[in-house]
Amino acid sequence: MNRLASSARLMIVSDLDLTMVDHHDSENLSLLRFNALWEANYRHDSLLVFSTGRSPTLYKQLRKEKPMLTPDITIMSVGTEITYGNSMVPDDGWVEFLNQKWDKNIVVEETRKFSELTLQSETEQRPHKVSFYVQKDKAQEVMKALSERLEKRGLDAKIIYSGGMDLDILPQGAGKGKALAYLLEKFKTEDKLPHNTLVCGDSGNDAELFSIPDVYGVMVSNAQEELLQWHTANAKDNPKIIHASERCAAGIIQAIGHFGLGPNTSPRDVTDLSDSKLENFDPAYEVVKYYLFFERWRRAEVENSELFVANLKAVSYPSGVFVHPSGVEQSLHECIDSLRRCYGDKQGKQFRVWVDQVLPEQICSDAWLVRFKKWELSGEEWQCCMTTALLSSKDVSVVEGLTWVHVHQTWLNGAGPIDHTTWVC
Repeated sequence: MNRLASSARLMIVSDLDLTMVDHHDSENLSLLRFNALWEANYRHDSLLVFSTGRSPTLYKQLRKEKPMLTPDITIMSVGTEITYGNSMVPDDGWVEFLNQKWDKNIVVEETRKFSELTLQSETEQRPHKVSFYVQKDKAQEVMKALSERLEKRGLDAKIIYSGGMDLDILPQGAGKGKALAYLLEKFKTEDKLPHNTLVCGDSGNDAELFSIPDVYGVMVSNAQEELLQWHTANAKDNPKIIHASERCAAGIIQAIGHFGLGPNTSPRDVTDLSDSKLENFDPAYEVVKYYLFFERWRRAEVENSELFVANLKAVSYPSGVFVHPSGVEQSLHECIDSLRRCYGDKQGKQFRVWVDQVLPEQICSDAWLVRFKKWELSGEEWQCCMTTALLSSKDVSVVEGLTWVHVHQTWLNGAGPIDHTTWVC
């Protein structure tokens, strides 16, 4: 919440499964396109919020399976848990609010009377959420009868059906929409209300997000029937909500462009990264561009040309130093020579590179210190290092780009390779 000193330019609040994350995209291309767009253009002055039905356990599991960015805020368990930052610090005020008129024991007792309900795994049962599976043709009947029983017991509960099978019981004050409203009120109190908010979803438990006043909304093209029906009944005349023609994260990018919320061309969609047409020095864009080229070089998706090598050396300080995560130091030019020898070594293989939490800090009139995580996925092996780079604009033009002066990398805990020699730069 405190990373930005003023209001966020844009806050994206997105569901994960089949919204931000496309489980039918084995290459994760739409997600990687969004990642590059966000880190190059938005991370420094905007907020990324993930709002998922997953419990913390399943959320953390998804992060090990898909190349996801680190959000500023995480809303989990269908809006019953709000956490902040890398450490996922819980919002105690939200917990206290949800405790009102809520008794999980009563919910468990009453739901045992319904044979149609199948309890989900223990990880999905949370302090303010009880979750079941129910057959689609039984859902409405069960929800009506269960709601009446809980009301008779004096419980102010909410029942949400989504995904054609999931039934969640929450406090009435919970849910994805209520959690977002709570956050927006906190921002308003701190005089940090985002300039624009875009909500993104695909299923019934996302419907509440689109009910929040003054937000933009996108239902991705693969949105499920229950969300489309809700939209027809409740928001079909709202010009701020669209049904995208693109799937998942590609639909989110489409919505950014449709509503004019900011840049919507991902660096991954740019063939010639040297032709960026920047108006000002942009260290975040330089970082994203550099490591995207690194991926394309090793996948042999660019020409094996000495011109590319010469260009890399031209934007690297002649006496600049690269500190390998293993602690070995070499010059930046030696690092580029190592890269030259790796051309095409990942051709035809599953190999992706992305950066996360790219945060530049201008330390003087012509220099930036940029901190970020650099990730590599090679086959089934994930590797990540914390990276600090010093970039300079001294004696260069915007067209020429920033000069890399120093790069220092250290392994992220538990994310280093067994063989350190496989990590190039």
